[in-house]
Amino acid sequence: MDTRTLVNQALKQAMRDKATQRLTTLRLINAAIKDKEIAARGGDGEDSIGDAEILAILGKMTKQRNESARAYEEGGRLDLAERELEEIAIIEEFLPKQLDEDEIRAAVKAAVVETGAASIRDMGKVMGALKAKFTGQMDFGKVGPMVKDELCKDGGC
Repeated sequence: MDTRTLVNQALKQAMRDKATQRLTTLRLINAAIKDKEIAARGGDGEDSIGDAEILAILGKMTKQRNESARAYEEGGRLDLAERELEEIAIIEEFLPKQLDEDEIRAAVKAAVVETGAASIRDMGKVMGALKAKFTGQMDFGKVGPMVKDELCKDGGC
């Protein structure tokens, strides 16, 4: 079952359960998906986005809420930080399991071999391969330095 269907089913269940916080978050997810679909509409007639794009949207939403929660905590607004963390928990229900550091390192090494990357100039190829396979499963902001380290360790820099 695709992510969009899962979100819609959860939305209907939240309406039945009268879970207002959950319902609000699920509506935000649906709105973000619809915004992306509207932006993707062009002259090609394609008005639907795929699961990978939805996972990217969810990952972005999680990252935004983490930053907001951190800012609220620093500002002493623990009530707002707690609400952001609750939203993160709801959003993460629809994301695949996050890879741990060892799994990420193994994926980076495999992507380097798979793409035939030999120098730092090939970093884009490696990142593209990782994004194609592991969207929503790793934080690519943290993966970039790992890829760079892997490419530079054999004197490719």
